Amino acid sequence: MRTKRAALHRDRPFALFWAGQTVSQFGDRISELALPLIAVTALHASANEVAWLTALVWAPNLLAVLLGAWVDQHARKRRLMIAADLVRAGVLLTLPVAFLVGRVTLGHLYAAALLTGVAGVVFNTAYPSFFAHVVPRSSYVDANSRLSASRSVSFVAGPALGGALVQAFTAPVAVAADALSFLVSALLLGPIHVQETPVGASTTERTSLPRRAREGLTFVIRHPVLRASLGCATTVNFFTFVAGAGLVVLFADRELGLSVGTIGLALGIGSAGALLGAVLAPVVSRRIGMGPSIVIGAVLFPAPLALLAAASGPAWARAGTLGAAEFFTGVGVMLFDVNLNSLQTAVIPDGMRSRVAGAYSTVNYGVRPLGAVVGGALATVLGLRATLVTAAVGGILSALWLLPSPIPRIRTLASDDPSGNGSGSGSGSGSGSGSESNDRPVPG
Repeated sequence: MRTKRAALHRDRPFALFWAGQTVSQFGDRISELALPLIAVTALHASANEVAWLTALVWAPNLLAVLLGAWVDQHARKRRLMIAADLVRAGVLLTLPVAFLVGRVTLGHLYAAALLTGVAGVVFNTAYPSFFAHVVPRSSYVDANSRLSASRSVSFVAGPALGGALVQAFTAPVAVAADALSFLVSALLLGPIHVQETPVGASTTERTSLPRRAREGLTFVIRHPVLRASLGCATTVNFFTFVAGAGLVVLFADRELGLSVGTIGLALGIGSAGALLGAVLAPVVSRRIGMGPSIVIGAVLFPAPLALLAAASGPAWARAGTLGAAEFFTGVGVMLFDVNLNSLQTAVIPDGMRSRVAGAYSTVNYGVRPLGAVVGGALATVLGLRATLVTAAVGGILSALWLLPSPIPRIRTLASDDPSGNGSGSGSGSGSGSGSESNDRPVPG
């Protein structure tokens, strides 16, 4: 296990991991466009049927707390991640094959969405433990910055790439590109050998899956850093989904009177803000501290929605306001995510990582569809501008979860132990405060 700060650009295991995740992110952007297009163009699906397709991709996250507990029973997280990539590749490849022989159906699409969603949850709950063993503790923020930057670039360039592939080869064939991206990810994970913490046999034999899932959720609730961060993240995600992308586009079209091309350009500017935020996150963290960066990000993420709601004047001013709001939202979400992900990696004991990730996904992702439904109802009753203001105010108030917690006083991570808690046993049953030995984050 490495204990020395590494130059990440010369760190071969991280370079392989980063490359695999970058390719996979671009593949995801292609499928996000191609799968609905298969439903719409090849199967003439209704709006409700397309909505169900999207819902089935997210639905497995509601079981993430149980899947995370199952993942924690396996010592070889890398193998689970490779298996999840191979499953997703195999499932997606069935779609172009079925299309070529004229057998693709809506049920097939639904099954593919559900199975790839389940495999994605397995991958994502195994990810935190693997990340903590690949990246030295002192490089958590820098590594998360690079991974988030790749994701941001994929949102800028991915849809254009996906559109070109769909236009050139049809949507079902374009899905094969996403399948190939998962194969590349699996191949790049293969050569990465890290010392993973073994799971105690007595623990896995005597503890049931529901009990292990409950232990993960209980650990989050009792830990002052994790409890505050989950409360903040869930609140800000709920309110930003109240003013989700659909309502923002609807507002830009009906209230601001902007053309489709102008709206697309403004949303692209927002993606550029996310890229800048990912690059700046380590710099800001070193300058003002990790905890203050998280608080600023939690406020800056939703606040621009109020700016957007106030947009008026000539067309260039309305378009500029939309672009500025999207830009600063992108910067804010990356300041929040990069630093918070790094802090969580540092404070979670190795044997709890997947269970905690599962608990987070169930709560944090589970609240997003609810936010979207509430947003639609508010827009109907109050109007679009009032809904945007409500979302901005509610999202800003998410920072209240952080203020009484230790998070605002945390400046940096103290040690270079990738496991995040020294021995790997750490803060198991207590409240989590003061029990991570001497390598816990350093308050200012």
